[in-house]
Order: sequence, then structure tokens, then C-alpha cells
Amino acid sequence: MNTLSNWSGIETSNPRHLWKPETFAQTAGVVEQAARSGQRVRVVGAAHSFTPVAMGTDHVISLDRLTGVIDVDPVNRRARFLAGTRLRDIPGLLAPYGLALPNQGDVNPQAIAGAISTGTHGTGLGFTGFGGILTGLTLLTASGEILRVSESERPELFDLARVSLGVLGIILEVEVQCVPAFDLIAQETGESFDEILDGFEQRARSHDHLEFFWFPHTDRTMVKTNTRVAGGAAAPPHLASIRRRPAWMRMISEELVDNAALRAMCEVGARFPATAEPLARLAAKATSNRSYRAAAHEVFVSPRRVRFNEMEYALPLAEGPEALREIRAFLESKDISVTFPVEARVSAGDDVPLSTAYGRETMYLAVHRFAKEDPSEYFHGVEPILRAHGGRPHWGKRHTLGHEELSELYPRWEDFRRMRHRLDPDAMFGNEHTDHLFGVRRDGAQAGSR
Repeated sequence: MNTLSNWSGIETSNPRHLWKPETFAQTAGVVEQAARSGQRVRVVGAAHSFTPVAMGTDHVISLDRLTGVIDVDPVNRRARFLAGTRLRDIPGLLAPYGLALPNQGDVNPQAIAGAISTGTHGTGLGFTGFGGILTGLTLLTASGEILRVSESERPELFDLARVSLGVLGIILEVEVQCVPAFDLIAQETGESFDEILDGFEQRARSHDHLEFFWFPHTDRTMVKTNTRVAGGAAAPPHLASIRRRPAWMRMISEELVDNAALRAMCEVGARFPATAEPLARLAAKATSNRSYRAAAHEVFVSPRRVRFNEMEYALPLAEGPEALREIRAFLESKDISVTFPVEARVSAGDDVPLSTAYGRETMYLAVHRFAKEDPSEYFHGVEPILRAHGGRPHWGKRHTLGHEELSELYPRWEDFRRMRHRLDPDAMFGNEHTDHLFGVRRDGAQAGSR
């Protein structure tokens, strides 16, 4: 029996078949076999989503053997990758060309196709999520046809496929817009809860990248600002004294403080809830007031050794601070001990139909729960707050919304559903989770069609 589990362990499945194709032809063969037998297909990359979006019961295709760079256009700064290429490998693949991804999230084990399909993003009001840097796709459809799509080739399909949750077909290749390689100067400071929220929008507009972590049960936050500097170029005068950190210092910071200490805090907090507040205060002090310079991907990404579950919503930028204040009030009114910090990031608006930042500048609020603890009470209490502020749930993170609620959040929702039905009328590329999201019935009909 094949057993799949997502990264946090909260979702599992036992597919009848688990395939690891090495060629497009082998991948198409699996789709043909599934079509003949009336079975379903899901694709899994790193299984890093906190939802069952990649779980399947019939045929599951792993992308682990479809990896690597296909082509790089240094003039137009575009790179084409096989869909299973992990984000952690991309900096090394782009380095010979002097290129880098424009932005990244704070973890990098994901396959690039999975990151694109679920709307992965980083932080910074000048930058979109991965869907916004996508310039082309190669898509295997339910009919077995392999399509190249871009702004000039099948532009309607390309537009809708930039965030698709894998229900339009199997992504085989992705092409993304890159930028010249650059460094980041990172500054981490401890600030009060009200200090960062008062005037947050102005702060976000005055820095290339801004995010912060609030430690529940305290009034303390750890604020991270990153300033972009061309690779090898001099830093702005006011940041010129900030140097690269030696490897040993990075190890102490990332492995001992950010991971080993966090694990100990979570283990103790899970067993003895009353310790959550003093532990959170200690963590806030330990993770603040650091400055260093490094290659962009080394600053954007932090190793995550402590497993957790996460719910994240994308709110209109102006709504985020008040929503976070309401989350604090909720936690103060309930006997819920939380050891993981709440994360806040920002993003530019974009024109990707199913992007959580579609049409608006965005503040992302993410709540986390240690994997050994039940997240239900915490997440179910926070979710109505986020929804009341116009939030859209991250496609790869925990939420309870289905077709009826989601259709009200995305102006082009029905455009996407029509494209899905046209490409895959039998909903072969789906599972119970995606059926719930898009209002799909296996008889080929779609619920609530308008």
C-alpha cells in the first residue's frame, strides 16, 4: 500500500498507484490509464501544503524525477524549469547566469509547480507572489495533449492557469521572470505590538521587504526589514557597517536559536500550557536585534525544523492591523496557550485571477500551531476575524471555506470554473478537497453554475 503524508502530518492518503515518471511521455501514459478506468489523478511535489490539496486515492504522480533547469534566456532574464524542481535548488541553477528569483517565501522545500499552483508568496509591497512572475507553462491536459501557454500562446488559458491548484492539468514546465542576482541587508529588531501596527502601512512602503512576528500572550514583536543591494555593490551609507555573518554565527542563529530553542519551547508549552507566556517573552528577546548581509535567498529563507500547522489569510492592506488587534483580543478572552508567533507579511496586488492578492495590495496574517497540538479551537476562532476583514485563505494552508464562500471573494471565479470544465469535464484532476473548493460533482456538473 502506498502512503502519503503532508509535511506537518495532518493530512494522509493511500493512493492505489504512486508514480514517479521521468519523462513527459510516461506522465501522459498515467493520465491515459486513469482516463480509461475513470479514475482520478493528483500531482504531489514536496507535499508541503497544510491542506489535502495534493492527496489522492487513485493515481498520484510525484514530480521528484522531473527536475532541473531547461533553458535560461539571460537577455530577457527568463528561466524555464521542469515542474518538480525544488525552490531550494533554484539559486544554484541560476547563479551561473547572474540571475535570481525576484522574491521568495520563508521556506524553500517546495516544488516550483506546487508553489506556483497554490499561490506561494514572499513579502514586500513592490513584489507579487510566484503567479505574478510566471511567463510561461507547459501543461498536460486530461485529453493527453501537451500545451505550451504564455501571454502570446493561448493567453486566456495562461492567464487562468497561473494559480490553478492543479485542476486544469499537470504542469510539466514553468518559465519565470528573473532579476539580476542581489544581496539583502537584513535588520531584525524587537518592538512593541502597538509600535509596529501604528503606521504599519507607511513602514511597509518605506522598505523593500517588511514582515514581523508577534508572540501571543506578550506585547512584543520581532520585526524584519530587508534592503535590496546589487550583488557585490556597496551598501547605502547608513547600512555600510552591516557585514556578512560567518557560517558559525548563521548556524547558531538558525539552528540553535530559531529551531532548537523553538522546539524546546513548543514541547514544554504543549505539556505545560501555563508556561506559554513566559516562554514567549523569552523567545521575543532571543530572536531580536540582529543585522547581517547575505545573498537574497539566504535571507528570505529560514530552515523550519519544528513542524506545525498553519492558517493564513490575505487581507486588504489597510484591514490587517485591526484584524491582528482582534486576534489578540480573542486570545486574551480564551484559555488557549500559543507558543508559535503570528506572522505578518505584505504583497503587491496582481492580476492573477485566483491569486489571494488579486486586485489589491495585501497584508497576510498567518497563525501557527505546533504539530503535536490540535489547531482546531485556535484556527476556528481566528478564521471568522480574518473573513470579516475581507480575507482570502491561502490555497495551501488550513481553512474551512468552500465554493459558495470562495466564489464571493474572486471576481473571476466563474471564468476559472468554466475553463476547468472545458479542459477536464470529468474532473479527473481533482480530489474531494478540490471538489469542495470549486463546487464540482463527478457527473461532470458544477454546483451553483452561473
